Amino acid sequence: MAEHDSEDRAWDEYEWERFLQQQDQKTEKYMELLEKYIDDPERDEIVAREMGWLHAIEESENEWQEEPFGVEGDDTPSEIEQFADGGESFEQHALYRASFNLTIWLDRLFEAQNTLQNDPTAVRLATHAALAAAKLAAALSDGETEELGMTIAYLKRSLKAITVAMDAAAQLLKEKKLTKIQQAALQQRIFQVRDGIILLMGEFRGEWLRRYGSL
Repeated sequence: MAEHDSEDRAWDEYEWERFLQQQDQKTEKYMELLEKYIDDPERDEIVAREMGWLHAIEESENEWQEEPFGVEGDDTPSEIEQFADGGESFEQHALYRASFNLTIWLDRLFEAQNTLQNDPTAVRLATHAALAAAKLAAALSDGETEELGMTIAYLKRSLKAITVAMDAAAQLLKEKKLTKIQQAALQQRIFQVRDGIILLMGEFRGEWLRRYGSL
């Protein structure tokens, strides 16, 4: 964890971004672990343990159920409330699951369609989809929401990665390297992640404003 200044002031997202630029090797480690254990049924717990996210591998009594992210009109607690209460670890979060499942889907697509494995645009798509998942995992691993600036900075990085992935996907669609069914599935998955990140950033920034008054 980074040191705060002498006034023990909470870092904002921009200060955290400067710090995180020095921490990119952790993302590389995450991606190596993800690739190594991608087919292991205990992959989330293994990755969390190897990354040092010990709170993320504590047993949860509630099974995760895949629900649409950001559905209006329900009575579920906000994202901030769920994390502050310790009720959800990052690998259970619907947005992280959507992002992680996107990487799995792409991996299976490449296995089924060998021509994509060495296609530069397809590789860029897969790489940045995995980066988005890595940044989300880092953002959501702060279960106590003690470092809102850090969380927002990671979410910004995740959004940047998924935006690059979206551009690569658009190029593949333009070049007609995917079937119509594949196109529809990819667009649905990637927009779900992109929109989810934007919604979550808005909520965390709202919490920052509530706590500290300005960004």
